[in-house]
Amino acid sequence: MSRPAATTSSGQFVTKSTFAALAVEDLEESEEELVQDDHVQPSSDTTEPPKLSKSQLKKLQKQARTERRKQARVAAKASTAENSPRATPSLEQSAARSEAIADGEEVLSPKAEYAPLPEPSAETQQEDVSPTLEPSRPCLESNSNVSAAVKSDTSNSVLVGSHSKPITALREPAPPQSQSDVERAVKTKQDAQEAERTKKRQNLITRTLWTFIMIGVFMGLLVMGHAYLIILVMVCQTLVYREVTALFSLKDMSPETAELAVKGHKDPWSKTLNWYFFAVTNYFLYGESIIYYFKHVVFTDGQLLPFATNHRMISFTLYTIGFMGFVLSLKRGYLKQQFGLFCWVHMSLLLIVVSSHFIINNILEGLIWFFVPASLVICNDVFAYIWGITLGRTPLIKLSPKKTVEGFIGAFWSTLIFSVVWGSYFMRFNYMICPVHDLGVSVWSNVQCVPNPVFIAKEWEIWTPLRVFLSQLLGRSVTVVPYVPYQLHLLVFAIFASLVAPFGGFFASGFKRAFDIKDFGHSIPGHGGMTDRMDCQFLMGVFTYVYYSSLIREHNVTVGSILQMIVSGLTIEEQLELMRDLKKYMQGRGITVA
Repeated sequence: MSRPAATTSSGQFVTKSTFAALAVEDLEESEEELVQDDHVQPSSDTTEPPKLSKSQLKKLQKQARTERRKQARVAAKASTAENSPRATPSLEQSAARSEAIADGEEVLSPKAEYAPLPEPSAETQQEDVSPTLEPSRPCLESNSNVSAAVKSDTSNSVLVGSHSKPITALREPAPPQSQSDVERAVKTKQDAQEAERTKKRQNLITRTLWTFIMIGVFMGLLVMGHAYLIILVMVCQTLVYREVTALFSLKDMSPETAELAVKGHKDPWSKTLNWYFFAVTNYFLYGESIIYYFKHVVFTDGQLLPFATNHRMISFTLYTIGFMGFVLSLKRGYLKQQFGLFCWVHMSLLLIVVSSHFIINNILEGLIWFFVPASLVICNDVFAYIWGITLGRTPLIKLSPKKTVEGFIGAFWSTLIFSVVWGSYFMRFNYMICPVHDLGVSVWSNVQCVPNPVFIAKEWEIWTPLRVFLSQLLGRSVTVVPYVPYQLHLLVFAIFASLVAPFGGFFASGFKRAFDIKDFGHSIPGHGGMTDRMDCQFLMGVFTYVYYSSLIREHNVTVGSILQMIVSGLTIEEQLELMRDLKKYMQGRGITVA
């Protein structure tokens, strides 16, 4: 028997029959019936729905089985929840409410339909719940409208005190997509893939085009002469310096005083001081190069002589002026950013301007010391890309995910072979191997000089047992192997360009990741900024200069070095005395001096 409805002081109401919460369709329903009921929607048109394929039918059957399992679990949970010791309406009231919902009649409010129920005592909980729940399943089996009401009404809940417990509705599976929807989705995906391929193809074309443009400009400047290559290096270093210093944004992040007019604006002196230090550094470094390589011009010109003899003092004075200007420009609220920028600028000057200074010195020592090492870096980069896309499987370093071990090794051997062939060809021209004495020369000029000993061919005498073996193998006498010492140095340059110079690129990649940028700039279409192309060249240029000046360059006494010693170390009287003695010496040798 069901407990009669009664009123309690707590004012608790039940807004939905607990039997309706247990309404679940017969779990023994066949798969064909479930698919037909849940997925085939009645059509208002007279045309028949499209026939499903075998694969689609299997998919729908699988969805139906999954949905039945979900419904069974929901029913079990609802049954467990209803076994709790709470007051429930009578069976007659539940059936009446279910019929009203199924017939579309207006449902009365909780107060009108059900009277407040008293909270059962501990002694009567067990005997009250059992009679109420036992007839629930026969009622559900006999009345299909109750099941329909549960599926259609998902907003009702059982209110107990001030808390509400929603009843989980048994949702039908979503209808399958039609054939047109599937085709539309596939077409959209194909269009996106085609757009991505078109974009990559366009980027590859742009990158290749500008690669040949840069090679053409480089070769054209090489033919025009040393002065144009020096201008090229200075332009490149200026662009790189601008891109690197632009990464440091001097903003008012934490103002310490209210005197700052506009928050977030850059310090007006920051950019001015950046370029001032850049100009002073260039004046000092390139002034040293001009004095060293053109002594015979500088120390014979009366207007240039004061600048040559006092060059370092002038440079230090200019730097001191910039330092004082920096200190005077310090402001509260900008201090941390200004000192950070000061360190940033000096680091950039060290890595960029000093490296460019060594590269220009390589040009003045002979174009071959600039052109061939730069070509080896480009060759290594190209072959690393070719071998990487062909055989690359193993990542090389996390900073550059596209670099592979296979590409790194393949580029190493390719660069070794290329270096010997490429360098051996260009070492035959005096225009390439002679140090510069006149910036006006070009490839059409008749350049003459005493070549460095590394460009003079030599012979290596073969070890006697090996000599006998080679003679028998080749059928002729082989005693020596001709070679040029420069070819051995080429192997060293190739090894450095393949194993060490790429780390300049890795350093730049880490730099970009630190600032969360893809490229340093957009100076070169398809290639990013100038820094993206010069990162390895700076490291290679410094190594070439240090290697050449330490192991290859001959420190001979020249007219320029003697003239520099005379001008800077002798007084006017001593210089006149030297001139008289030199004239007397020449006359004693039978040489007439006017």
